[in-house]
Amino acid sequence: MKHTLNSQSSDMAGLYTLSLRMVIGWTYFSAFWRRLILENKLIPDEKGYIGEKFNHFLPNALGIKPVIEYLVTHPDALQRSMMIFTIIEAIVGLFIILGLFTRLMSIAIFSLALGILLGSGWLGTTCLDEWQIGVLGVAGGFVMFLTGSGPYSLDHYFMKNNKKFTQKRWFQWLGSGNFPVSDPKGFVLAGSLIILGLTLFTNQYFHGGVWGTLHNKSVKPKLEISKISHQHSKLTFEVYRTEGADVYGSFLMGIHILDKNGKILKELDHKELAGIPKEDIQNHYVAKVKPGKHSLIIPLGAKADVTLNIDDIFQKNDIHSLKLIDVSGIEWIERID
Repeated sequence: MKHTLNSQSSDMAGLYTLSLRMVIGWTYFSAFWRRLILENKLIPDEKGYIGEKFNHFLPNALGIKPVIEYLVTHPDALQRSMMIFTIIEAIVGLFIILGLFTRLMSIAIFSLALGILLGSGWLGTTCLDEWQIGVLGVAGGFVMFLTGSGPYSLDHYFMKNNKKFTQKRWFQWLGSGNFPVSDPKGFVLAGSLIILGLTLFTNQYFHGGVWGTLHNKSVKPKLEISKISHQHSKLTFEVYRTEGADVYGSFLMGIHILDKNGKILKELDHKELAGIPKEDIQNHYVAKVKPGKHSLIIPLGAKADVTLNIDDIFQKNDIHSLKLIDVSGIEWIERID
């Protein structure tokens, strides 16, 4: 009698989370659907390549930045990883929708959502969209791990038609049915508090959303200039875009080389930047700095060594600093040592 009541209770818990299961399942399966069925986004150097989107995560990722940087500096490994990742998302999403090995798949949901949170939780131009997707995915995965699937699932079908197989303890951990902990209150409380702590910490770390000053790193572009050197008629510098919207690049409209008084020694306008030879731009990652139609385009997460011809001023001893000017009017200045 007690076993029957427990089974009914677990079925109802799984039934109540049916909409959550379906929606979360589709959010992950749809990644596969978008990237391979509706449009192929797994081809490097083509518009919409998912590897370039992955590169956008790099500048402010939390904890997993070395992994991201390794992949975006090894294009073949990145493409393989994106293919594997897409296949995993398809399997996990489909199994969650069907309610097959629900608890095992909920652990995968938890892990995938945690990866999204740590990698891209700082992104979001108008709201905290990537952060919200991450933390809600983590919480949703934990809930589905607790409840399993209800009557509308393959787990339930197998439990009904193959009791000898599904009543084993390993199936309860990986599939559905009674939660295999005699008194789960402590487990649920501890897990919930850990997820709440993760939510508050990442909200503060990425956005200042708990106390202090709110900040959004996806609104304005930010460029970091480093490793400036000039040898005879060539000036080389490294540029790295670390902030701004991920859906479009920073459009560099001007470069000024200045003396110590701020006087312009040499000026490159948007037409000259659009005509920079590609061999004078050495990209580090799959997101590439490149000449556009009307400017030099710097996508989020892109890093490159750019070489300029300064044969008309290289003999001057008062070359002092380098200024980059964005189409928005934002300027970045770095001293030339």
